Amino acid sequence: MLVTISCTRPAGAEWPATDLGYLLHKNPSRIQTFEQSYGVAHVLYPEAGDERCTVALMLEIDPVRLVRGKSKGTPEFSLSQYVNDRPYAASSLLSVAISTVFGSALHGRCAQRPELAETALPLRIELPAVPCKGGSEYAERVFAPLGWAVTATPLPLDPAFPDWGDSHYLRLELTGTLRLAEALSHLYVLLPVLDGSKHYWLDTAEIDKLLRFGEGWLTDHPEREWITRRYLTRRHTLIRTALARLAELDDEEPEELGAIEEDFDEDATDSDQAPADAQGSRVDAGLSNGARVSCADSATTELIPSISDIAPGATDSRHTDEHGPSLAVLRRAAVHRALLEVGARRVLDLGCGQGSLLRELVADRSFSEIVGIDVSMRELKIAARRLRRLPEWQSRRVTVRQGALTYTDVSLQGYDAAVLMEVIEHVDAPRLKALEQAVFGAAAPGAIVVTTPNSEYNVRYEGLAADAFRHSDHRFEWSRAEFADWAHRVGGSYGYAVRFEPIGPEDAEVGASTQMAVFTKRDVKNGDGDERGAA
Repeated sequence: MLVTISCTRPAGAEWPATDLGYLLHKNPSRIQTFEQSYGVAHVLYPEAGDERCTVALMLEIDPVRLVRGKSKGTPEFSLSQYVNDRPYAASSLLSVAISTVFGSALHGRCAQRPELAETALPLRIELPAVPCKGGSEYAERVFAPLGWAVTATPLPLDPAFPDWGDSHYLRLELTGTLRLAEALSHLYVLLPVLDGSKHYWLDTAEIDKLLRFGEGWLTDHPEREWITRRYLTRRHTLIRTALARLAELDDEEPEELGAIEEDFDEDATDSDQAPADAQGSRVDAGLSNGARVSCADSATTELIPSISDIAPGATDSRHTDEHGPSLAVLRRAAVHRALLEVGARRVLDLGCGQGSLLRELVADRSFSEIVGIDVSMRELKIAARRLRRLPEWQSRRVTVRQGALTYTDVSLQGYDAAVLMEVIEHVDAPRLKALEQAVFGAAAPGAIVVTTPNSEYNVRYEGLAADAFRHSDHRFEWSRAEFADWAHRVGGSYGYAVRFEPIGPEDAEVGASTQMAVFTKRDVKNGDGDERGAA
């Protein structure tokens, strides 16, 4: 089993290509040997000049060591454990060797040349045999988005018999300008992915490895779900947990990736998980650290699901610029800021979904009590799982419970502010007045923050058809004028002044992607009808 990594000195660089040895912590003038549990790893430099340097990592695999300790009764014991491609084809064995032999380089550490560890280098990686049953297309799909030029050549079953066709092995050549640590992390994760198997037993620590070595590139990879499933060799429990954690890192909803929290019983009904008492009061669901999930109005619910920003296939860039924060981050920041401006201490997050806003607000000591309400126990379970990770001083101030936003709930009265973040567009138009009465009329908090998509901005999303909504569950999407008309009507009916604020970069023609209205209760005693900032 062999991999070679070549570095060419960039034009104008004052250092020789042999400085690759500093990054790898391996002297180019020596051949070094490292014992592995399954054989021996050799490091040598077939080429070491000022302009170009090549390091080779060669593994001598002992097939007997791979099965040592396994009894004849185990499923793994068979003739294939001794007659196989493990000594020759790149696999998880090579990944383990990279992590043990080139560990410092993999983690981006270089005490003698730290600046070189942060430098993108012209690299060429060659692997003479990589198992990949999907063929060259799969190798292209996983490596090309990471900045590699990929040459994947199928190897024939037998050169002497060309009619037999190609095998599922590839000769893989990767060229690109990347940091060495990035290149090694790509190999560490993706070689077992292409192979589709591992030589060792997987546990939850494997998720940490995936996220650690996939940091900085896996969350944005277009094939991240496929990579995750293959890396974890289709262990469904591990896959669901890994996808949920990836979604959190990328500020998405785990359900968008088919991820469900590890302790969630998918076959259970809502009533099986946290039944409400006769009065609809809070019912502890056994959550630690003070985070609570409760039920109310479980018999009279109307679905208002969580959403993603843009419909599948549509692009505008989830990020406001190439390296900027996502629209979801900007939206939560705007809502947070609006709540501070109105002086809110006790806050309702109505339609809280999986708790992204809750986790941001609870980190701010300005808020003494935060209550998340959602109709979906599935969403609340995920929110509660996330809240379990918070320190006790945060989790004791937050509660999540089930409830419907189109029904009056007296327990929601008396709060300083309420948030409807990306919620109203999920309500059927005939039911919108019921939501207005339940929130603005019955609950009547001191301030209400509402965000919703700006339909005018949809033309800026490539792949979003004309007159299409950003999400399949949207019942409507309003223009800025339509949103303003609704807000002024509702504010006037229930005694609120309103001002408006765009969220996200503003386009000169169509405005910002998200629009926000901040309603503040008029002072009835003084007849204060001030609407400063209102449009």
